[in-house]
Amino acid sequence: MHSLSRLSRGYTIALLSALILSTTAIFIRYLSQTYHLPALVLAFWRDLFVALGLLFSLALFRPVLLNISRQHLPYLAGYGLVLAIFNAAWTLSVSLNGAAVATVLAYSSGGFTALLGWWLLKERLGALKLTAAFLSLVGCALVAEALTPQVWQTNLTGILTGVGSGFLYAVYSILGRSASQRGLNPWATLLFTFGFAAFFLLLFNSQPYPLPGKGSLLWLGNSLPAWGILLALALLPTLLGFGLYNVSLTYLPSSVANLIVSLEPAFTALIAYFFLAERFQSGQAWGSLLILGAVLLLRFSGEEA
Repeated sequence: MHSLSRLSRGYTIALLSALILSTTAIFIRYLSQTYHLPALVLAFWRDLFVALGLLFSLALFRPVLLNISRQHLPYLAGYGLVLAIFNAAWTLSVSLNGAAVATVLAYSSGGFTALLGWWLLKERLGALKLTAAFLSLVGCALVAEALTPQVWQTNLTGILTGVGSGFLYAVYSILGRSASQRGLNPWATLLFTFGFAAFFLLLFNSQPYPLPGKGSLLWLGNSLPAWGILLALALLPTLLGFGLYNVSLTYLPSSVANLIVSLEPAFTALIAYFFLAERFQSGQAWGSLLILGAVLLLRFSGEEA
């Protein structure tokens, strides 16, 4: 009974995380199109604001969580580096491939996570979990309208960046599960990983080499509305969404949590329909059902533990 209660709690937290994270693309799209904010600059400020917001909150309400053993710092630094590269790759992929292709390529992480979880964390990988991963990927393709031929008219760099973002998202999930197994608090983990990620992104933006997506850290100048939107992106979908996702990893295997969060593109399409007047196509509806079916398959298959 206790096990079922933990699973139900994990599924609820992961679904809420997916809903909140689904607003991320809308914030990023607006900032990129309206202010032409470079990918690495956007990723830096996003991660820095998240780290500062968490630092303030934990110092105020849970200061004990700021005491991290030094032996965990190299691990958290590596975790932060993965997060920095993932955030940069995801944001850059949107600009190179467009939102549809970037989304479906990022959510190829479901299959990567199932395989990595089986290989590194000894999580079970049965036929039903593999089927769920496949259904989730197909559903993401439909929701993102990635089956439309003209959407795939992109360059090799864009495709590699998109696939790389999917792989890095999977590695992020595996590291999150590993962090919970090490006994690290998910909120403390989030603080240090985003802090390290901001540090690495600062280094990326400071390089003299012409890295893709690099730009001036003060690109937005004195535009208060733009800074406000960037702050909202950090504190709402990023901080709360990633935080709940990390919490869900303490209840669920990484492959299961990742597949549940793959509902994000379905939620994004629904939000865009109501708030941006974007038409919800029949293919997107079918894709949403496939992703939901994958989640339900995992929930009732007995392979979620």
